[in-house]
Amino acid sequence: MRDFTKELPDHTEKYIGDNDLFLEIFEGDNLPKATKQRPPLLFVHGAFTGSWMWSKYIPHFISEGWYCYVMNLRSHYKSRLLDMTKLTLEDYLEDMKEVIAECGVPPILIGFSMGGILNQKLAETVEIAGLVLIDSVISKEVFEVVPYKELDQMTPGILLPAPVREELSSIDETTDDIEFQKKYLSMESSKAFSAFVFSIEAKGISIDSSSISCPCLVVKAVNGDDDDRRGRVTAEHLRAEYKGLWNTTHTGVLVGQRYMEAVDTIMDWLKRL
Repeated sequence: MRDFTKELPDHTEKYIGDNDLFLEIFEGDNLPKATKQRPPLLFVHGAFTGSWMWSKYIPHFISEGWYCYVMNLRSHYKSRLLDMTKLTLEDYLEDMKEVIAECGVPPILIGFSMGGILNQKLAETVEIAGLVLIDSVISKEVFEVVPYKELDQMTPGILLPAPVREELSSIDETTDDIEFQKKYLSMESSKAFSAFVFSIEAKGISIDSSSISCPCLVVKAVNGDDDDRRGRVTAEHLRAEYKGLWNTTHTGVLVGQRYMEAVDTIMDWLKRL
């Protein structure tokens, strides 16, 4: 199995705050002077994952002169293990504020899945330089326009185990891509997950887009018209640019064989800020 974390360039690793959040900082080599004028990029992972999920992305951004902070929420990946039965989405938002303070200046937030809805919620009240959502959990407002056709009854328990991936490959992921994820996927807080999931009992998190004034980009994995509509409505809600990547999977946009399409989309958007 190819472990993409082992291929990352040398970088700074540190633990910050009372909860020992594991933070990776990538500066790159021979970066242009323009880097000092650019805001840093802060990468926020999704549920069940950690900074490892960005392993394919990071080398491309540092090679283009971006200073990258890649965080881990409390009790995720190499952050100190806490009682996950008590962790909430509000706890995760506090973790993000702590890392933003470490950045020193307002960063551009890049969030995947749960990280995407966290980014939106944080951007309501915290100054950031930009917002990138990669196949983000949708908001309540988007759900009301394009609801899911079927909703399950919510029975999350006190902890959610790591997702089980039985398949050997997908439309955009090789066996190596999937095995890499299976190596690192871990459990998730049920309280946090229940806050943004859509079920018969729960209808997601509301986002006040009028409070978000920074430039935004929405990148969506699309496998049908409803997926595309949710991406477009999210972009309309946030007054964002939109890119739908057809025939890609939720995790494939980060670690699959076509991940560069998402990277190139983000890079092009960053150059036009």
